[in-house]
Amino acid sequence: MAGEDQSIKTDSQREMARVLESADRTNPRVTSIAQWIGCAIIEGRLQPGDDLNTVDLSKQFQTSRTPVKEALLLLEKEGLVTIPPYRRPFVTRVSLEEVREIYQVRVNLLMLTAELIVNTASDEDIASLRAFLLPMREMAAAHDIDGVFWASVAFRNREAEIGGNRQVKRILDSLGLRTLQLRHLSMKLGRTYAEQRLSDRERLVGAYEERDASLAVALTGAMVRRSLKIFEQSEDVRAKKDSGQVA
Repeated sequence: MAGEDQSIKTDSQREMARVLESADRTNPRVTSIAQWIGCAIIEGRLQPGDDLNTVDLSKQFQTSRTPVKEALLLLEKEGLVTIPPYRRPFVTRVSLEEVREIYQVRVNLLMLTAELIVNTASDEDIASLRAFLLPMREMAAAHDIDGVFWASVAFRNREAEIGGNRQVKRILDSLGLRTLQLRHLSMKLGRTYAEQRLSDRERLVGAYEERDASLAVALTGAMVRRSLKIFEQSEDVRAKKDSGQVA
């Protein structure tokens, strides 16, 4: 089990480092702190609205408050942290409007990527996507949500790479850590769709292998829209609870 945890940690840190790399190249300590806090937010260990006490964090990381503050500034740029004037920083709350806007951009970019893969990717590149499928199914069977999530992130990153359009990849990357937070939350809320999610991904790779652009684009769109629908349904239930309509 320890080995699995370390693997997940490595996958998550690798992705965090990739996203944060261009934002701060001069201070590895700051980046390391930002990675840890960012992962905690993305994976839900820190919830929207939670306070981020710089004194407590500096003790946890055995450093002064300055690197912690700089790390929080990095995460503020990524949309994960809010730093109000003269108040304690906190984990940014999730807005349904923001989620819809992000998913609207994301679904179109991923559908374009799917079409590019069918039309331009080599057989070897497409085979590299199939290599993700068995480990993801094994992690799902072990109820390892974080493991499946980071493998899914790596799968999408590989799609963007073999799609071959650097501008599409750049725009997807620019959506940054905020998108990872929303994707993890959707996966966690939609546990009942785990089997369908895996089956759809297997069908997607099959569509790539068969060079079936229509099916690949349709599957990609359906998968992303389902993630948005899961989030919308959870927000609707929460709103009804807040208004006393749901017990």
